[in-house]
Amino acid sequence: MGLQGTVHLQDGDTSPARRCASVRIESGFYRGLEWALDRPRTVIGRGRNADFVLHEATISRAHALLGYEADRLYVQDLGSTNGILVNGVREDRALLSEGDELRMGRLVMRVQIGSSSMGGGHAK
Repeated sequence: MGLQGTVHLQDGDTSPARRCASVRIESGFYRGLEWALDRPRTVIGRGRNADFVLHEATISRAHALLGYEADRLYVQDLGSTNGILVNGVREDRALLSEGDELRMGRLVMRVQIGSSSMGGGHAK
């Protein structure tokens, strides 16, 4: 599932998806860690400039971007070494839905939309 286009959202955008989407790590050292996707764009990676920092050797410094296109959540590979699998299929960019599985390196994450118990923070 490929998408084209650029996201142009303002920081003050409060679409329903933005207010209540998150990703939760389902396996490995960070299992149970949940990150609220409350910004127009969130970079996941092991580099110190990432928004969601994960110290995992199989994650690139800037591995993936999670963002909003209108009111839909999407993931985009940022040229990572190991790529991104969405529900088992390698994708460069894909729209996401509730319960979708994201694999980045050894990490498995689950998309949650509509979750009310979220807390953001760096995994350092």
